[in-house]
Amino acid sequence: MGIIPNKENDEQLSILFIGAHPDDADIQFGGTALKYLQQGHTVNYVSMTNGDAGHHMQGGGALAQRRRRESQRVAEFMGIHYIVLDNHDGELQPTVENRHKVIQIIREVKANLVITHRPNDYHADHRNTSLIVQDAAYLICVPNVVPFTPRLTFNPVIVYHQDRFRKPYPFVPEVIVDVTDTNDKKFEALSFHESQVYEWLPFIEGYLDEVPTTSEERLNWLKAKWSPMFNTSSFVADLKASADTLNGVQYIEAFERCEYGGKLTHENVKTLFPFGIVNF
Repeated sequence: MGIIPNKENDEQLSILFIGAHPDDADIQFGGTALKYLQQGHTVNYVSMTNGDAGHHMQGGGALAQRRRRESQRVAEFMGIHYIVLDNHDGELQPTVENRHKVIQIIREVKANLVITHRPNDYHADHRNTSLIVQDAAYLICVPNVVPFTPRLTFNPVIVYHQDRFRKPYPFVPEVIVDVTDTNDKKFEALSFHESQVYEWLPFIEGYLDEVPTTSEERLNWLKAKWSPMFNTSSFVADLKASADTLNGVQYIEAFERCEYGGKLTHENVKTLFPFGIVNF
C-alpha cells in the first residue's frame, strides 16, 4: 500500500493518525506530528474517506482527486505518507471490510501510537472512524484475522484528539503537547488543503467573504483565524501543570486516553509522548 514501515529500532516510534477526511490529521495533529518528525520518528496519516462531498461547487471523482493531490502536497512538504482510502465522504460505515483495512494498515506500519476521533462527534464519518479503530484494537493481535498480514505482538496505544463536544462527557486533556514552535509550519501544511480551508469550510460556516486572494495573505489569515482554537487558554481550567510549566506555551494539541487497545500509563507516556505534558 506504499506505507512507510516502522524500522526495527526500539528508539524510533511509528505514529499513525486515522481520521475520517483528508485534512483531519492536519487540523488536529499537525503540530504534534512535526515534533515527532523532528525527533526522527515516522508518521503516517490515514483518511478513511476520499472527501468527495466536501465542497459547494465541486464533487464526485474530480473533488476526490483534487483532495488526494492536496494530501500528497502535505506529505511531500512534511515528509510523511498520506493514505487516502476510497470510501465516499459522508457515507463511511463501520463495516468488516473497513475494519480489516485499518487492521492491515496498523500492522504494516507497526504503529506504536494511534490517534483518532472521539466516538461522540458532530460528524457521522468521525464517529464511525472512531468505532472502526475501536473495533480493530483487539483484533490487531489476532493471527486469524487478516491472516495475510502478520499480526502484531503488541497492542498499540490509542488516544483521541481534542474536541469541544460536551455530551455524553467532555474531552479530558490527559496529555498536552506544546506546539507553539511548530504552529507556523503546521498552518503552512494545512494551507495545502485549499479546497477546505479557503473554500468549503469558510462557505459552510458563513465567512467565505473574509478569505483573502493572495497566497501570503491567505496563510496569515488562516493562522489568525484558526490558531485561537489551539490556544492554551482554551484548556487552562483542565490543566494540572504548574504556571511555570506552562510559561511560554501559547498553542497546544491535547489528547485523551482510549480504553481500548494498549493502555497509556505513567510508565509509557514519556516514551510515546517524549515532549508531552502529562495531565493524568
